[in-house]
Amino acid sequence: MRKDKVKVIDEVWTEEHVKSYLNVKSYDGTAEDYHMLIKAYQSMKADDFELFVEFFCEDGRDLNACGKDGRTALEVISTHRHGVEYADILKDAGAS
Repeated sequence: MRKDKVKVIDEVWTEEHVKSYLNVKSYDGTAEDYHMLIKAYQSMKADDFELFVEFFCEDGRDLNACGKDGRTALEVISTHRHGVEYADILKDAGAS
């Protein structure tokens, strides 16, 4: 982090802010649904991610979209030490 940037801790996310991640675009050819899930995972606390996944599913998005390497967001997140709670959220929403 640059020295002139202030680290934000315990930021409160509004529903609008969470929903704004449904507009995240992929610029390298990665499937947009996959890209949205990964960006939300990287940016949100688990509670906010759970809300995002609800909005994501309501919007008719694909929880099982794959990245360029052929893996789903669930497969990627499941390999992360701190990703267990996020993986469980995806599984509970129907990701496989």
